[in-house]
Amino acid sequence: MTIKDGDFVKLSYTGTANGLVFDTTDEEEAKTAGIHSPSAIYGPVTICVGQKHVITGLDEELVGKKVGTEADVTVPPEKAFGERDTKKVQSYPKNKFKDKPVRGMHINVEDQGEGVVVDVIGSRVIVDFNAPLAGQTLSYHYKIEEIVSDSLEQLKGIIRLYAGKDMEVSLDNGKATINLPPGINYDRRWLLWHGRILHEGFETIADIAEITLVETYKRPEKKED
Repeated sequence: MTIKDGDFVKLSYTGTANGLVFDTTDEEEAKTAGIHSPSAIYGPVTICVGQKHVITGLDEELVGKKVGTEADVTVPPEKAFGERDTKKVQSYPKNKFKDKPVRGMHINVEDQGEGVVVDVIGSRVIVDFNAPLAGQTLSYHYKIEEIVSDSLEQLKGIIRLYAGKDMEVSLDNGKATINLPPGINYDRRWLLWHGRILHEGFETIADIAEITLVETYKRPEKKED
């Protein structure tokens, strides 16, 4: 059985640029490369092929392959983070920023999004809004671990991809229930992507007819004197 668009698979991969690892599902590899994050969840990721859950060049590479395939693929800039755009390098007056800008600082600019300060010249601040790996050819080593056919596991995979965490999820007769962890409404990542989770849940998983988000609060225990 070969992989096609719309199939859910578990995928392991390591991405490199100029020989340096910038992304991986392998925790030990992340530690060795110095990019380990204590809050990240490592191990194979569940993705839906064709949904751009991974970089375009890697996503397209999976079509037509079989479970167990382990290979390398070279991804050109146009199928990775795009070419560098000089128009995305902007100059701003230093007094526009609340905090003192320094080279390498990540900042958010209205109508532009997040950029990186690449230079401070006198009273001007130069900010680059290109993706850090824009213009670079990437290399991926990947392995297709298995096909994920269970609808509940598919939904859990989408949640982990976008929310960056696991949640308690159930699925009964087409009705999915997602039990939200405490404080999730203060999570910037959740606020940004939860609509996408709902959209893709309906779009990619045929068994789901309804999704309910449940918030549960418990009365705080009284402290003893």
